[in-house]
Amino acid sequence: MSFLASLGAGGLAVAFFVLINYTLPHGKGLINFSQTHQNTSGAWEIIYSFLEGGMIVFALTHFVLSLILLPRLISWVKSKEYKNFLNDPLKNSGLLAPFISLAMTMNVMLAVVRYFVPVLYNNLQGLMLPGLLVWVVLWFFTLKMAIKLLQISFKKGFDISKIYFGWLLYPFSLGMISVTGAGISAMSQNPVLAHTAFFLLLVSATMGLFLLLVKLGSIFQNHFALDGLPEKQFLPSLLIIVPNITLYAIIAFRIGHYLHNHLGVHLNAYYVIVMVTAFAFETWYLIFGLGLLKDYFKKHFRKEFHVSQWGLVCPFVAYGVLGAFVYNLFWPSATMFWILVVITLLTAVLFFHLLNKSQKLPN
Repeated sequence: MSFLASLGAGGLAVAFFVLINYTLPHGKGLINFSQTHQNTSGAWEIIYSFLEGGMIVFALTHFVLSLILLPRLISWVKSKEYKNFLNDPLKNSGLLAPFISLAMTMNVMLAVVRYFVPVLYNNLQGLMLPGLLVWVVLWFFTLKMAIKLLQISFKKGFDISKIYFGWLLYPFSLGMISVTGAGISAMSQNPVLAHTAFFLLLVSATMGLFLLLVKLGSIFQNHFALDGLPEKQFLPSLLIIVPNITLYAIIAFRIGHYLHNHLGVHLNAYYVIVMVTAFAFETWYLIFGLGLLKDYFKKHFRKEFHVSQWGLVCPFVAYGVLGAFVYNLFWPSATMFWILVVITLLTAVLFFHLLNKSQKLPN
């Protein structure tokens, strides 16, 4: 679950990139460093340079945390504790967190690193084949682990009354890996590469969407049967629905681009309907979720640190990212821009606050 820290850092790096990509006019394709500074001047030059600084800081933080955590994970996998964890259906969804973080690494490479490196942003199509090959490997192992954990749940059985929102790491992992494939299918000009990525992403995305619906139904049914909220260490996971919705909305958005670019299907209003509806859902759910967490923030958040608190970063990253799409498609106003900037900056402050707490307080 500590990989949620590296995931949050990578998500923030991508969030700063998305703010630039979808709020600054730059023509077709992903924006790059030279385009940004051709289209800005004066105060806006400073603002976008600040956003670029956020990209760099959080991309580096993501890579550093990943390099620290991966050796620890490899060592832990060899232990008896890992085997016990793997075979516990109530806990083992946490094993998907590293896969989510590694999928985010690909997004950081294709978005943030590419943005700054001329040889990469001038040769985006040249990245499609190696990107697809790396993605297929990660896709295979993510799907393999998700299916394995699902099989353990079916074979062993467990007390369904004890499930919590952390179970949504299943669809979260499958959605994250599918988003990268959706980007490749939408951006690649090679039909073979695009069709390959499209079919594989459909495999993982349909599985993830199915599990999202099934698990949401089970989790809400369980919560309505309980007296009060779950234990405090599980409370931050209440908001994990938000990044799930963002991922599957972006997948649907990218599929629309794939259909347009490779099958000649023109959807137009479809893009607005998908993204604005998802953003509206996340808006009320965040208000609802934060209301439920009000007492948790007052009584426990400042005094204690649980690794599950890293799960508070992803929902706000996801909300800001989806908001940038909505800005581009539906509400391109200064008000919306500054709302997104403030959300992203507050999430960055939250990230460093948790990083500081994780070093000072016992887990």
